[in-house]
Amino acid sequence: MSIRSRNVLLAFGQQAIHKPILYNLAVNYQIMFNILEARIFPRQEGRMILQLHGSMEDIDKAIKYMQEEKVEVEFLADKIKRDDDKCIHCGACTSVCRTEALCIDRKTMEVLFFPEKCIACDLCKIACPVGAVIGTSIDMDL
Repeated sequence: MSIRSRNVLLAFGQQAIHKPILYNLAVNYQIMFNILEARIFPRQEGRMILQLHGSMEDIDKAIKYMQEEKVEVEFLADKIKRDDDKCIHCGACTSVCRTEALCIDRKTMEVLFFPEKCIACDLCKIACPVGAVIGTSIDMDL
């Protein structure tokens, strides 16, 4: 069994916010998780960015469970994009990326983007002088 990881954005509405969702991930689905960011909003809604670790089969089962419990699940690798036509490879984004989803290839001096490492913190969007990074974040509507 190969251990894999996926970064996901979870949106908990009132129907799911008081359920032991994360506990069940660990106990019933053998998922290890790292809470990368979390927010609770005034209307009893919450959002979390989680890094899930486990077999792909267990991760898939855990995601299905969360969706059945009315938790919206978004895969961050599918939601964050870099517009390669806009990117000027200045490297400004790499200085703020805390997960190394953006880094400079020292041979070509081009900025490389690894969306599977991205946690949608928005720091690269702020740092980019040409607006080459687009996508969702923990604060945006799903």
